[in-house]
Parts: sequence; C-alpha cells; structure tokens
Amino acid sequence: MDKLCKFTDEELVKKYSAGDNSAFDTLLSRYQQKLYSYILFQVHDRDVADDIFQETFVKAIVTIRQGRYVESGRFSAWLTRIAHNMIIDKFRQERSNNVVSNDAGDLDLFNNASLSDITIEMKMITEQSLCDVKRLLAELPENQREVIVMRFYRNLSFKEIAEATGVSINTALGRMRYGILNLRRMVNERDIVLEVY
Repeated sequence: MDKLCKFTDEELVKKYSAGDNSAFDTLLSRYQQKLYSYILFQVHDRDVADDIFQETFVKAIVTIRQGRYVESGRFSAWLTRIAHNMIIDKFRQERSNNVVSNDAGDLDLFNNASLSDITIEMKMITEQSLCDVKRLLAELPENQREVIVMRFYRNLSFKEIAEATGVSINTALGRMRYGILNLRRMVNERDIVLEVY
C-alpha cells in the first residue's frame, strides 16, 4: 500500500475501478480522519457519526464500482458532499419520526405557523426570493459571482475556492465580501424583500 501513496486520488479511483482493492484502502486511509471529524462535528454523536461514515464509503464504493464516478479532480470534496447529504437525510428522517401530542402542554402546537409545514404561499415567496437572488447574482462581476456560487451552492471551503480559481485565500475572501456587499446594496436600492422558509 505504501507504493500507492504517491498516486493522485483520481489515479487511485481508476485503479480501484479496475479491481485493485488496495487502491481504495489508500483512499480510505488518506481521508478517513478528515471525513470522520467533519461528520462528528455536524452530528455530535459518535454512534451516528460511525454509521454515516461507513455509509459514505459504501456509497462511494458502489458509485465507483458501477462506473458512475465522474472525475473532477475533487475526490475529497465529492466524499464530503456524500457525507453532507447523508447527514441531511439523517436529520430529515429523525424529524419525520418525531410524533408530538397537542395535549401535552398549554401551547397549541397545531395552530403555530412556525411549527407547521410551509404553505403554498410560503413556497411561492421562497421561489420568488430564490429567483430574485439568481437574477441579482447574474449582475455581479464574474469573479464575485464565481466565489459566491462555489461557496453557497457548491459548499466549497475558501481553500478549495482559492485552488479552483487560482487566487489566494485572502483574495477569495475579499471577492466574497464585495459580492455580498453588492448584493445587499442591490436589494436595498430595489426594495426587494427576500424571504426563504
């Protein structure tokens, strides 16, 4: 396995896809600590983190074995995205499994808008707000728009953004700051109300 350490992630994925199981062992040892720490930080429960960690690598194995992995030079970000989606699924599942009785307290839970599912009106307002944001984003300078999209839509770290765009982390942070300031200015100038439920 030591000789495999010199290979890039993409080369290891290709080797594993071709049947070299030790290549995946190298990938696992390369990212297991970082990925596990990320999951544990999000869920705050070691048992849940263990389950999600294992499910993440199982999904990665299945995807690679089925030939559905798309090489993007970002294996670590891809793994993190799988884990992130699994964490969201876990929280959704827990939320849907919670059953609440209205008889348990003085507060009327069933007539509390903040505890209910979103209405069609709320959904329409959210969709309009997201359209407004998309339209405003299109008006930003390209370098500011690029950083905001990478950060908020692709969930990349500033280090990853800096690498992808070929600038320093400070430059990426600056572009983000100016992009957000420009968005706020446009929202204020046009009296746009943004609400997302």
